[in-house]
Amino acid sequence: METRRWTNPSQPQTLYVAVILLYLNAVLGLLFGGFASPIALLVIIGQIAGGLGIANEKKWGYVLAVAVATVSLLFGVVLPLVGRLTIIFDPVFLIGAIFPIALFALLVHPMSRDYQRVWFK
Repeated sequence: METRRWTNPSQPQTLYVAVILLYLNAVLGLLFGGFASPIALLVIIGQIAGGLGIANEKKWGYVLAVAVATVSLLFGVVLPLVGRLTIIFDPVFLIGAIFPIALFALLVHPMSRDYQRVWFK
């Protein structure tokens, strides 16, 4: 009998924390204007689906999570920096940049990549 999981504590710490961050980002996105644009809503749906996919050890979940983390990193960190490098000193920007950077780093960490390559179906 196949069971569905929201989290999987038997996975490496990097993937487990990445799943938690995916869910947390989705909830915060919904609370703080996730319906503002279709792209934001797609990112939120992708975060939830990616977290579920990783927790259930599906390759598509990992690929989706990396894609969503890349989009979040691009729109949340890289694009605001273009032409305005002084924003680096803004505490609001720095706090908002922590989650996308941490999520991307956790997903592409060698431990996460190796585990998904070997165990995910």
